[in-house]
Amino acid sequence: MDSTQKKGFIISGICVGLLLLAYLFNSEKEFFLDLIINGLLVGLMYALVALGFVLIYKATSAINFAQGDLVMFAGYAAAFLMVDLGVPLLVMVVVVSVGMVLLGFLQERLILRPLVGQPIVSVIMVTIGLAFVLQGLVTILWGANTRELSLPVSDDPIILGPVFISPINLVAALIAIGFLIAFGLFFTRSRLGLAMRAVADDQQAAMVVGIKVPSVFALSWGIAGLAATAGGVIWGNQIGVDTFLNLIGLKVFPVVILGGLDSIGGAILGGLILGVVESLAAGYFDPLVGGGTKDFVPYVLMILVLFIRPYGMFGHETIERV
Repeated sequence: MDSTQKKGFIISGICVGLLLLAYLFNSEKEFFLDLIINGLLVGLMYALVALGFVLIYKATSAINFAQGDLVMFAGYAAAFLMVDLGVPLLVMVVVVSVGMVLLGFLQERLILRPLVGQPIVSVIMVTIGLAFVLQGLVTILWGANTRELSLPVSDDPIILGPVFISPINLVAALIAIGFLIAFGLFFTRSRLGLAMRAVADDQQAAMVVGIKVPSVFALSWGIAGLAATAGGVIWGNQIGVDTFLNLIGLKVFPVVILGGLDSIGGAILGGLILGVVESLAAGYFDPLVGGGTKDFVPYVLMILVLFIRPYGMFGHETIERV
């Protein structure tokens, strides 16, 4: 464990300690516990979308500002198959997953690969342009009307003592956990996952040992498409499918900054922290000011983190010598 990881775990431990102190000295312990647990469930869903950002950054050192639009595209495709065509849930998931992986490969091969060796700002601008292309494409294919994407889950809340849990939040969190575990095993146990980690650490050294770096870039975009599929289905069910679904990408950006742009573990912890902060803000501050605090509190937290640790809790500090 390097010094950056140690500092990240220390900061995480401090956050947990502060939550425990807040719980112990809180007069409304049941309400506080309810907010924390539901915040953690939402945080797992944030972490799943944030994973797409981290994968692209680790492989290419570029931020993919089109990740939210990939989530939106997957949500529209899922709603079209389930609602318009009546395709069963499992078949829909398989078809959309394969389609989004292929879309990721296409984006890398036709749009990003020609920019290899170009300034990073060029790649970033291309991803912003890609975001607008995807927005226009979903409007052409499926229109701009809001579509419902309902998963076959009961609406009756699950009551665990003082905690009320929405079944769909629980199912979505379990799906997110499953994806995160699968991705973790892929990166640590498979040859392709190890190749991706090698490329993320040092592209030149990876090429020397025979790793095909362009293929790893394509794989990272394909996996980002797979993460977008899960995010599109989950968040499409939560808030509906429309062109505003792409804003989930901006909503998740503080998660990436908080955890570190190049850290998968940081994305998970960042998502959990953001989910809890949002939940507490909605529970305690919204009644005082009339609502809306959870929409900007994450960005306040992001700004504070940038002041203290610009590379995030688990991100690696880069020192350039001239």
